[in-house]
Amino acid sequence: MKTEHSQECADSFAEKILKEVFAPVVAGVPPINGIHDLMLLPDGEIRHYGFMGDFRNGNIRNIFLSSPDYGLSWIVHESAPNSPGATVRSPWSGDYLTVLCKHGHPGVEEWQSIHDSCPAHGIYVHRSGNGPDGPFVSHRIGDLLPRLLMPRQPLALRSRRRWILPAQAAGADGRNCPLVFRSDDDGHSWEYTALPAIPLFGLRPPHAGMRWENCGTEPTVAELGDGRLYMLIRTAHDQFWQSWSVDGGVSWSEPEPSRFYGTITTPLLFHLSDGRLLAFWNNTTPLPEVNHDLQPGLGADERAGVWEDVFTNRDALHAAISDNDGRDWVGFRELHLNERRNDIDFRSHGGNDSSLDKSIHQSQAVELPGGKVLLAFGQHADCRRMILFDPDWLYETDRREDFRCGLGAWSYQSYLKGVAGGFRGFTGHCSLNRRAGVAMVPHPDGEMREVLRIARHPDERLLEERQGAVWNFPAGFTGKIRLKLRQPAGAAGTQISLVDRWFNPTDPVMADYSMFVLKLDSAGRINGHTALKPDCWHWLTIRWNLEAAPAATFSVDEGQQFDLPLCFSTINGISYMHLQSAATEADPQGIMIELVEKTGLAD
Repeated sequence: MKTEHSQECADSFAEKILKEVFAPVVAGVPPINGIHDLMLLPDGEIRHYGFMGDFRNGNIRNIFLSSPDYGLSWIVHESAPNSPGATVRSPWSGDYLTVLCKHGHPGVEEWQSIHDSCPAHGIYVHRSGNGPDGPFVSHRIGDLLPRLLMPRQPLALRSRRRWILPAQAAGADGRNCPLVFRSDDDGHSWEYTALPAIPLFGLRPPHAGMRWENCGTEPTVAELGDGRLYMLIRTAHDQFWQSWSVDGGVSWSEPEPSRFYGTITTPLLFHLSDGRLLAFWNNTTPLPEVNHDLQPGLGADERAGVWEDVFTNRDALHAAISDNDGRDWVGFRELHLNERRNDIDFRSHGGNDSSLDKSIHQSQAVELPGGKVLLAFGQHADCRRMILFDPDWLYETDRREDFRCGLGAWSYQSYLKGVAGGFRGFTGHCSLNRRAGVAMVPHPDGEMREVLRIARHPDERLLEERQGAVWNFPAGFTGKIRLKLRQPAGAAGTQISLVDRWFNPTDPVMADYSMFVLKLDSAGRINGHTALKPDCWHWLTIRWNLEAAPAATFSVDEGQQFDLPLCFSTINGISYMHLQSAATEADPQGIMIELVEKTGLAD
């Protein structure tokens, strides 16, 4: 029997563990996409609503996970009857409410049991004055707009008595555009403003086929310290787009490209209680689109950009933090890498009952005591996670890797050829199976440890045979990277790139978007300069200070420094090293890496 004393001890232990959390740690698996259904109650209980079963055939059971100890442990509960899932508490009335759409077909907003009591299609406010377990009163506030989707919870503004709710719907031209709903009577009635659709991405180099044309979907909004509202918008471009409102969401500036890279993924802005602003997103760029007319199984929709043939940029989730309302950002760090990213059965592993998409975009956050953050993200049950971390972790400047813990911090997947496409009856959703590219191999000097080898091996199953490895570090406009490397005799060479976003390890054109590129050839020369001796370990050092000059230098074994010109500008600082075989045919020798370290200072 649990006594009051034992409960106090358990609470004290949980507080101690939470206080020690710094770098991201996995705390659980959400029961559904992490975008709408996470909530924090006044007494500290955390809930994540969801369901068990398959909503496509109606065989579901409404549940929620509950944590009384800051996300350190979770208990499964059955949801109350006629539940809308997660809600938010009004700071004005104390009521719990949410806004949902009843479309009449299964989907991201259709699994909550409260829809059974809604007589007609439309937009509904569900409200309870008794708490998150209800009972709830449902009030229809409007007709459905074409393709209306409300994946977020309402946001209570601090600067005025108003609710804000970002959403999306189809505009007059049929393309999705951002919407912002607002209520000045505590959610009883709502109006909305529609922003213009984002311009089409179109067909442009280096792409040989169309991307899925997202023209303003799944927006996220944060209130800044001066009362302005800031919005990030999902698009088909290489960047999210952004807009501001100075009148509490009534009118918005013309959307424009933001500083945040990301393509056809969902961003999240989250305000901490101390005034700092967090951004969560996939700082990633997909592989160039191929000629879809040559791909088997694609329909006219995918070829025309109405849907996506395959996602290759949803395996790394990032975060950055701002101390000044978004004028400056630091971090740009990987919070999590998809644990399934190298699976040979990526398409089929775990089945498709929980989700068709094995990605780690879409996220939702709550702030815990001590400023810690719990973030839920991801779609498929195999991939979605909840993590705990301290936002101060984003201020670190250094990182080191000696591979004693393997490749857990690296992206190194290769893609297998396969039938692409969305809902064509194939297992998986816009997915390709994977194979680990690079490998850990025994140390050539006989030491009881392994080193990283990057090479090229013939494999007709692969889209691209040359291997690559991608490593993230805290972003910096100044910095120094040291690599201890060894090029075996007969190796074909390696490309080393420094860049400000994640590219696929096998991306054939990523060097065109990198800040600095070093090309190591078969003779051991780097950018034409004599550098490495075969079968010998060397220290390669790269220094940059973009605050002083648009250039960098490199040296071998702290010898002569050679200039590196800036190839592509950056607004966020460098946060990635991308290593890739330069071989054009089989090269089993490749290159070996024993240690990599990045420090924040260039000297």
